[in-house]
Amino acid sequence: MTTELYLVRHGETDWNRQRRIQGLTDIPLNDVGRAQALTTGRRLATRTWDGVFSSPLSRALETASIIADELKLPAPVPLEALVERDYGEAEGMNFLDIERRWPDRGAVPGQETRDQVVARVLPALKGLAIAHPDQSLVVVSHGGAIRAVLTAVQPSASHGMI
Repeated sequence: MTTELYLVRHGETDWNRQRRIQGLTDIPLNDVGRAQALTTGRRLATRTWDGVFSSPLSRALETASIIADELKLPAPVPLEALVERDYGEAEGMNFLDIERRWPDRGAVPGQETRDQVVARVLPALKGLAIAHPDQSLVVVSHGGAIRAVLTAVQPSASHGMI
């Protein structure tokens, strides 16, 4: 048997609704996001889990806390390495603003590369697997971080968020 990591993206925030880049900006869940976390927790509660881990950013940690409550597990353990990608000067901007400011899709000043995200997040996930052999863990993080890792480990697949 092997360790199972179930990656969950945090629930909705007002900035998600506005299609603004959050990155490391600590934007809380909105009511829709809390309802999404509750629904996710209830769906996950149909099976047994051993622990919940999370990015320390409030939108992920609150999502993880709601899920842990539904799973009747202790509070989630925050792991700094699971934070979202740093989007540098693009944080707080919507996609149209970004396209106007960097029309050639060049590097955004201060933006963490996907390779840097993978170099940070993947070892944390491997560390969880090593530290929790034969367990099933819920890991709550962020769309950019999850997509970067999934693309690195399975580059030929499509990794849309649901």
